[in-house]
Order: sequence, then C-alpha cells, then structure tokens
Amino acid sequence: MAVRYFEDLEVWKLAREITRQIYELTKKKTFTKDYGLVDQIRRASVSVMSNISEGFERGGNQEFKQFLYVAKGSCGEIRCQLYVALDQKYIMEMEMTEAVEKLKKLSIMLNNLIQSLKRSKFRGGKYK
Repeated sequence: MAVRYFEDLEVWKLAREITRQIYELTKKKTFTKDYGLVDQIRRASVSVMSNISEGFERGGNQEFKQFLYVAKGSCGEIRCQLYVALDQKYIMEMEMTEAVEKLKKLSIMLNNLIQSLKRSKFRGGKYK
C-alpha cells in the first residue's frame, strides 16, 4: 500500500516526537533564558518536520529528495545545539544522549528514504 499522507511516514512521526522533546527540554528554567539558542534549536526541529512534509506534498521524487536532504542537515544542527546546551549545563547528559540517539536514528531513516527514492524508477505522483 502506498503512503498517501506525510503523516503516515514513520520518518515524519519520529521528527514530530523529537520536536516535542526539544520543546520540552527548552522549557526548562535553565534553558529558557538563552533566547537565541532556544529559538535556533526549536526552529531547526520544526524545520525537520516541515521539510519532510513539504517535500512529500510536492509530489515529485526529485523535490522530495532535496527536502529530505535539508531535513537531514537540520538533524545535524539540532545535535550540535544539544551539545551546546549540555556544555552550558542547560540539560543533563542523559537528556542530551537520549535526544541525540533519536536524532541519529532519524538521520539514518532519512538517508535510507533518500537512497530508496534514488533507486526508484517512479518519478512521483505529479508525473502520472
């Protein structure tokens, strides 16, 4: 069965879970005062979800791949920002490690989806 909506994608579901987690972490009193980092890490997490959904909705595999690459880049950005938060003692190491592991899993899932799209002969729904 073909995926009809971006909400059905496991990669999007994990991105949503991570975004929820990032928002929770950045609500901590120690974290909230660093407005720049809070804004940047939240925007990066929303970027992952948004790029997956926007790329999917474009209806073409080439465009979808491009958006997935952007989402993958944002995964790396979030991981980097979590290290900054850890170094500033905004979050505990256990919290950072848990989030980083999810982000690594998401990055792998994004890469696998990109590779699958590269191998596919199907160009996308808009080309039917």
